[in-house]
Amino acid sequence: MKGQKSNKQETGLTNFIILWISQSISELGSAMTSYALVLWAYQQKGTAMSTASMAFFSYLPYVLISFAAGTLADRWKKKNIMLVCDTIAAAGSGTILLLLCTGSLQLWHLYLINLLIGCMNAFQQPASMVAVTLLTPKKYYSNVSGMQALSASCVSILQPALATAVMAFGGLRAVLAVDLISFAAAFLTLAFLIPIPEIRTAAKAKKEGFWQNSMEGIRYLRQRRGIWKMILFFALVNLLASMGGNALMPALILSRTSNNTKILGTVSACLGFGTLCGGLLATFAKLRGSRRKTIFLSCGLSFLACDVLWAVGRTQTIWAFAAFLGNFPLPLLNAGMSSVMREQIPVDMQGRIFSTQATFQFFTIPAGYLLGGILADYIFEPWMAVASPMQSLTALLVGSGKGSGIALIFLITGIIGFCINMAALKDRDYMELDRRPEES
Repeated sequence: MKGQKSNKQETGLTNFIILWISQSISELGSAMTSYALVLWAYQQKGTAMSTASMAFFSYLPYVLISFAAGTLADRWKKKNIMLVCDTIAAAGSGTILLLLCTGSLQLWHLYLINLLIGCMNAFQQPASMVAVTLLTPKKYYSNVSGMQALSASCVSILQPALATAVMAFGGLRAVLAVDLISFAAAFLTLAFLIPIPEIRTAAKAKKEGFWQNSMEGIRYLRQRRGIWKMILFFALVNLLASMGGNALMPALILSRTSNNTKILGTVSACLGFGTLCGGLLATFAKLRGSRRKTIFLSCGLSFLACDVLWAVGRTQTIWAFAAFLGNFPLPLLNAGMSSVMREQIPVDMQGRIFSTQATFQFFTIPAGYLLGGILADYIFEPWMAVASPMQSLTALLVGSGKGSGIALIFLITGIIGFCINMAALKDRDYMELDRRPEES
């Protein structure tokens, strides 16, 4: 471990920054493809379920196999995992391009490929998170979290504009080609320029079986009540967020603007711009005071601003403002959670812990995507289309016509999300999140 610490001190953030930039470029290419495919899917079916299903099939395998993937991430070389998983995911984009060129691309093809990509993400994510820990001196943990939020926001800002521009120039094929080129750049950078140090697996871990190693993550977290409760709490948060959120947002905007993709692009860009500003704050401002308050206040504000304003809004201006205000606090939330996890968990267990976190914290996301699509298409939209005293009263808040049922879902999730975060602030078990070990 001394050798790793010395290497971190000598290189500072240089290796992380190179990795961060190259991976961000690849993420931009992938995000452009995702945005273009969502538009393509909605144009094929014109339903909220079509866009929600794409997200559902991406997250389902991620949640199902993350628990086991984290143990393998602790045992195997992080760099090799990242390279192999990125290559297979890129092969998925290449398959879509081939199907498109032969005129045989169908919606179910996207669902299957999203399943494959979700599997790869289950292995890639814990390996990547541990790699960042290994490359980063402890004093920069919160700054690095802010930088990652910063790049994610830039991707969100640029993806709709760039995807639309590239599609106008060369169609969906050109977007997929850009995705593959960005992957190649990131792959070569990681393969030849980034040395990721490896950690020695403890002798006890080597003697124990695979299942025992996997269960160790749960045992460790259950001994830390505050962190364990935080993970379970955010499982509920993610259920609410995924019922609306990015899965139904495209359907909400397109249905209320006669399929105006320019307005959708503007709102999507404002989501990224909000994350950008929040990411800048998280990157360059030292997070002080209570991380518990930062986490729950940021999450509550996001629900109140984004979901509720999207629900009651009728214009591009309100939707864009809600997108900015709702995403602004998220980098602060993520930086707080990331700092807690990286500081309080031994690095040789982080793969298992991060994957255990992913399993329990994110298992509600695919359920939320599926539930949101079903509620929108089969319950709330039909209910808002039939005149009744309750429908008329609800229409005063969310309007009427196509998209009003989706807006009602956003209103409900926004109010519930805000209330549960305010309640969490009063829970004394979360005081553990403010414990800071001595920096080394």
